[in-house]
Amino acid sequence: MPTALDFLRPSAELARHLIGATLLLDGVGGRIVETEAYDQDDPASHSFSGRTPRNAAMFGPPAHAYVYRSYGIHWCLNLVCREEGHGAGVLIRALEPLAGLDRMRERRGLEELRLLCAGPGRVGQALGITLAHSGLPITLPPFELLPARSTSRVISGPRIGISKAVDQPWRFGLAGSVFLSQPFR
Repeated sequence: MPTALDFLRPSAELARHLIGATLLLDGVGGRIVETEAYDQDDPASHSFSGRTPRNAAMFGPPAHAYVYRSYGIHWCLNLVCREEGHGAGVLIRALEPLAGLDRMRERRGLEELRLLCAGPGRVGQALGITLAHSGLPITLPPFELLPARSTSRVISGPRIGISKAVDQPWRFGLAGSVFLSQPFR
């Protein structure tokens, strides 16, 4: 399980190590089954062009949340890593829902367990993520990050839903999980 110091590691390493950990927000959440890594040297990253008021949380400190709105609709959650000022993070793409299922279903307006947290926008909606969570430490309430109970078999491939650096193999997933946002190629 990543410790606070592990959040100083490169985003691709952290993204891989987060697979199998449990992420909760106010007791609602589940096992992390899919992530994507982003770094300031990466043209697909929000931090690529430097710090702005919108992306400031991505520049640290590490082990904090960076929240942004995707397509003007969905709040997406990233876990910030690397040294303060660097601009790197891990997008939480999918969870296996384990806690607070009734709240997730109410927020998402659907019953099907597999679709509650299969995609970064769905994760944000199911957990109740808002811009108010951006910059908060993920190691303190309302967040809780618990270690993986066992070693997970992790698969990787190109990130999805982006138009730059599309071949970068920085998408990571739990092998065999039915809760991924999309299958790996």
